[in-house]
Amino acid sequence: MRSIKQPGPPVPDRIQWVEVRGRAFAFTLEAGLSLLEAARRGFAAQGFAGGTLNMTSGALGPFGYVMPALSKTGENAAFYSDTFRPAGVTQLKLATMTLGSRDGAPFFHCHGLWREADGRISGGHMLPEETFVAEPFEVRAFGIDGAVFAAEPDPETRFKLFGPVPFKSSGANASSRAFAMRLRPNQDFAGSLEAFCRGRGIARAKIHGGVGSTIGARFADGNIIEPFATELAITHGTVAPGASGGLEAILDVALIDYTGGIGEGRLIRGDNPVLMTMELVLEAV
Repeated sequence: MRSIKQPGPPVPDRIQWVEVRGRAFAFTLEAGLSLLEAARRGFAAQGFAGGTLNMTSGALGPFGYVMPALSKTGENAAFYSDTFRPAGVTQLKLATMTLGSRDGAPFFHCHGLWREADGRISGGHMLPEETFVAEPFEVRAFGIDGAVFAAEPDPETRFKLFGPVPFKSSGANASSRAFAMRLRPNQDFAGSLEAFCRGRGIARAKIHGGVGSTIGARFADGNIIEPFATELAITHGTVAPGASGGLEAILDVALIDYTGGIGEGRLIRGDNPVLMTMELVLEAV
């Protein structure tokens, strides 16, 4: 399987996870607010400090983002581009967000694809402090209780990355058994989720959110993304018994690579290793 050498030593536990209670809900992001504050308010109204968010449309402006890029210093296996700030209103095609905290304040990690006002199709990593809601739009969310995604220094990648940590219950109405998790680098995306579910007797699971990166991508339709640095969003994901009876992860994703190449579709199981990280919530159903 493909792999990328990271600058620091690998952590023995390759999945960081916390069992939580969760609940799916929908709400409308308020225009004129930063995307971060609009998301925070929507979760808070339901009694949650964070979780995941899926967007299938929407209007943003002002808007700031970065794309994946090669590392200029060699201190990281890959890095970010300079910041893009497209003029006018940008129309989202799709985006996936992890809402949590960084340095004690609300923060998000969000990847997506979009069309800018001049017609340019692009994607990447949205900047919380520079992205605003231009018009109200509805989103789907999954709130978690009992953990929070917190940005902490990661010695392996030398980035400050989101990972789930236990957090006191807020008493939110959350009845579903779920797992907030982060997959570490150089493990197959689908295989890791399948093994996790087998080890905990989970027969079926639904994926909520899904923000991270893979080492290029291999799709079921034969499409291949060769450039190794990507920004990826899960658009649909499940783990369930396949034709053989064993658990199989179905992962539909959208991504952009560091050359600007865009890929969408279903990932092949067994041939899509994580590059830096993959955050998601797995709900047992």
